[in-house]
Amino acid sequence: MTAPHAVVHAAVARCLAYPDDEFHAGLGVLRAALDEQPGPGRAELCAFLDHADAAAPDTLRQDYVRTFDFSGRRCLHLTWWTDGDTRRRGASLVRLKEVYREHGWEYADTGELPDFLPAVCEFSALTGTDDLLREHRPALELLRFALTEADSPWAGVLQALVATLPGASPRDRAAAQAMARSGPPREEVGLAPFGTPLLEVVPR
Repeated sequence: MTAPHAVVHAAVARCLAYPDDEFHAGLGVLRAALDEQPGPGRAELCAFLDHADAAAPDTLRQDYVRTFDFSGRRCLHLTWWTDGDTRRRGASLVRLKEVYREHGWEYADTGELPDFLPAVCEFSALTGTDDLLREHRPALELLRFALTEADSPWAGVLQALVATLPGASPRDRAAAQAMARSGPPREEVGLAPFGTPLLEVVPR
């Protein structure tokens, strides 16, 4: 049985990854999957797919790089928001790998760190647990505000993601920063992913 938000989480994972040729070739598959899964996040993701479909591929790629690669305020690596460039970030990254492994998945050697948001979304889609997303909710909300302030088309993708999580989103950046300071309680904790997977099955 597919988890309630697995399709949205899998689609978010693909929309937040680099928009390569595989992404553009799979736009129809993403849209078809979302059409079969009404609920929170679908409208925002469909709007982003409309934008991606209308944009020239090279333009979308350039926008992606400008949006996510040149500004820490729009970082897609979740432990950057919680740990910054401190020693404890290494321990947080190790813990994420352990969580993946505990659920039967190994992080693939893709060149990205295991806290890469598309990987965390893919993990949620594959396992049906949103524990890691809920744990990093303050980071998701701050990233959503940063993308909204930048008038980025990816803001809707973040809006779709937080819409699947329990509880209301903070009303403004100050409330999101207050959430980040207090933070949700830390928890120690089947849908085939779209595009090239970031997680691999752990051999038994």
